[in-house]
Amino acid sequence: TYDNLTGDVLISAGVIAYLGAFTAGFRQECIKDWSKLCKKNIPCSENFSLSNTLGDPIKIRAWNIAGLPTDMFSVDNGVIVDNSRRWPLMIDPQGQANKWIKNFEKENHLNVIKVTDTDYMRTLENCIQFGTPLLLENVGEELDPSLEPLLLKQTFKQGGMDCIRLGEAIIEYSTDFKFFITTKLRNPHYLPELATKVSLLNFMITPEGLEDQLLGIVVAKERPELEEERNSLILQSAANKKHLKEIEKKILETLQSSEGNILEDETAIMVLDSAKIMANEITKKQQIAEKTELKIAESREGYRPIAKHSSVLFFSIADLANIDPMYQYSLSWFSLNIKSPFLTFSFSNKSKLLEKRLRYLTDHFTYNLYCNVCRSLFEKDKLLFSFLLCCNLLMAKNEIERQEFMFLLTGGVGLKNKYKNPDPSWLPDKSWDELCLIESAFFSRNHVSENTGEWQKIYDSKEPQSFPLPKQFSNILNDLQKMIILRCLRPDKIGPAVTTFVTDKLGKKFVEPPPFDLTKSYLDSNSTIPLIFVLSPGADPMSSKYKFANDKKMAGNKFQSISLGQGQGPIATKMIQEGMEEGTWVCLQNCHLAVSWMPMLEKICEEFSSENCHPFFRLWLTSYPSPKFPVSILQNGVKMTNEPPTGLRLNLLQSFLSDPISDPSFFCGCPEKELKLLFGVCFFHALVQERRKFGPLGWNIPYGFNESDLRISIRQLQLFINEYSHVPFEAVSYLTGECNYGGRVTDDWDRRLLLTMLDDFYNPDIIENPRYTFSPSGNYYAPPKGTYEDYIEFIKNLPFSQQPEIFGLHENVDISKDLQQTKILFESLLLTQGGGTQGGSSGGGDSTLYEIAEDILSKVCCVTLMYVFVI
Repeated sequence: TYDNLTGDVLISAGVIAYLGAFTAGFRQECIKDWSKLCKKNIPCSENFSLSNTLGDPIKIRAWNIAGLPTDMFSVDNGVIVDNSRRWPLMIDPQGQANKWIKNFEKENHLNVIKVTDTDYMRTLENCIQFGTPLLLENVGEELDPSLEPLLLKQTFKQGGMDCIRLGEAIIEYSTDFKFFITTKLRNPHYLPELATKVSLLNFMITPEGLEDQLLGIVVAKERPELEEERNSLILQSAANKKHLKEIEKKILETLQSSEGNILEDETAIMVLDSAKIMANEITKKQQIAEKTELKIAESREGYRPIAKHSSVLFFSIADLANIDPMYQYSLSWFSLNIKSPFLTFSFSNKSKLLEKRLRYLTDHFTYNLYCNVCRSLFEKDKLLFSFLLCCNLLMAKNEIERQEFMFLLTGGVGLKNKYKNPDPSWLPDKSWDELCLIESAFFSRNHVSENTGEWQKIYDSKEPQSFPLPKQFSNILNDLQKMIILRCLRPDKIGPAVTTFVTDKLGKKFVEPPPFDLTKSYLDSNSTIPLIFVLSPGADPMSSKYKFANDKKMAGNKFQSISLGQGQGPIATKMIQEGMEEGTWVCLQNCHLAVSWMPMLEKICEEFSSENCHPFFRLWLTSYPSPKFPVSILQNGVKMTNEPPTGLRLNLLQSFLSDPISDPSFFCGCPEKELKLLFGVCFFHALVQERRKFGPLGWNIPYGFNESDLRISIRQLQLFINEYSHVPFEAVSYLTGECNYGGRVTDDWDRRLLLTMLDDFYNPDIIENPRYTFSPSGNYYAPPKGTYEDYIEFIKNLPFSQQPEIFGLHENVDISKDLQQTKILFESLLLTQGGGTQGGSSGGGDSTLYEIAEDILSKVCCVTLMYVFVI
């Protein structure tokens, strides 16, 4: 170790100076390269470790007890913080660094400030003078310029004391002062001017560190006595090692201070004897503790599978923010979701077999997380999330290859194809090129060339995702590989194929997002957790919010609402203060229009606590997606979207589960025979919304039809039915077609189409005909009269996906729509492949680029050689 010290310290200095901001994978690559360079001239360790070179095991154990994750990446971060000359700025989206600093420096009277605090400069000055540690949290991409002298440590002597100038004030500088800075931003861009003044550190949690934390949570819930004993042993072991270190120090001090022959120094001999006796006792205790710790570790390992599974789930949702800035989830929110199945899990599912019990818990937790995340996603991203979840779980079990998954998303990258297209009459060149790229992996190009007729049948099929592949592929390829072939031949059918894939691997419930449920979202919140509506065009959650407030007896003066904009900030602040004291509900609409006031809102929300908030108080926020919306509110709040679901069946289901149809008094207020008209207008509502997916083939102009159109149409329909002995079809058609829905329509041809469609649902036949069909195939029809539950059951049994014939369109109309949806799906999935599942490593993109560069280089060399040969 002594021989290798020079090289190890050199590499350690490099890590501290340069690699703090980078991910675990990139750090390892750099360290390997540096070690190779060192070995040429400078001796260094075979397997370099920063924590072994500069870390103190006793100090590291204390850090772990204080909350620093135990994985090597996090420990190295702790070592860098401890040894760096500059103050650390920690990129800490999951709050790991915050938690560690707060716990570890608690005994030293740590002060915590934010830039938004009114007196933060005074706190800073006091800490510098008295030498108490200070944590500045939640900073943005810029720091206050007044902090520059502190960051640069521009101290000077005045009156024999160290001093520093902050603004106009000169204050005494204590050498005991420590300064820590953290940011919640996931991928901040700090300018070089700032990056050179601080020690940038990436504290993004790694799979190993998260797995260890989740294992602790699971064992604490399932075997609390085991986790308690383990924690006490860790503390005891840390204390034992600390005592041993103190004894060693005491012995060295005795040897150093002893004069002459130590054997003649009676005091020194007594000190050494007592130290030896104490060291032996501690060593015995430590040996017993270590044996017990091994037994406990063995018992804990049984729960490792669920911790690994949960770690994969967290990294599946961590990168969703790359798709939309509103998709932010904190580790504390995720941990609460982990604990909830243990609180709500039915005792009937408990099993004495650990494996079976873990399977119950894993299934329950996965679906619980899926439901909670789905309610905050837009409709276009719900299937994407299911597929991402499914593929990440399968990759973690090594059931599918990551390389194949990436090929599915990208289609591969290659230069000019040297193989000729066997039949350009039906097979596009792009499809042929992609098929040739997968040849070396699991596919035979020759089979397509020799059996073009067999492959054309798949290409021409209406449902190629269900069409069997030739036998030699059907029995060998897994489901993902079959989907890759489908991607090459018929990319427009990837959507249905993904749905089938997820259904087979995870279950049908993972492709049927739960309908919007405001009650459940409300139950997941409390007075300190805001409820956030993420808006989309045409969505208006206010009516459902007012209805819900009325149900909860919070209407009238107990529900205050304001639309944010210029000058509305102080009014909103006052409303929130009153709501916190009186226990009322406060709704702030259109937060995206008050970007400058968002830091103030973040400060107000951070000060929420059960002590200063009335239990009945709730803060409701509505906002369109905005990168300026406070991350801390998004991460810990209850987020909701209220878009119409994808597909006729789910759209119909939401209409029947929403107000006013879900209200028993309203449903029973309709004469039985006219219930078919109610079903008809809901079906019409689903059709006009689904037609938007076809672009200009659906509507010339996309209109924002929403729930309010359906709600008013339903209430008018009931009014006319109950007022007249015969249904006045002309009147209800005019109100629904010309006023409620037609009021949004600006194009004459679109208006004509709308009224023509409405005629199919507002006519006497729908009442008189026992099986009045809405489509030529007869798959959709008005159900016979029945109870509310009968209608819900009928809707649930409708086809999951619909054919274009229900819209009166040709079957080929699906192609352009499906191609666009496939493109959006793959582009969004690619955004999530930022390396989170690999612990932050981002080598996949580079390796692909290297392969392409080598391919180009080899072709360039060939062309050059041919040119030389010709000359």
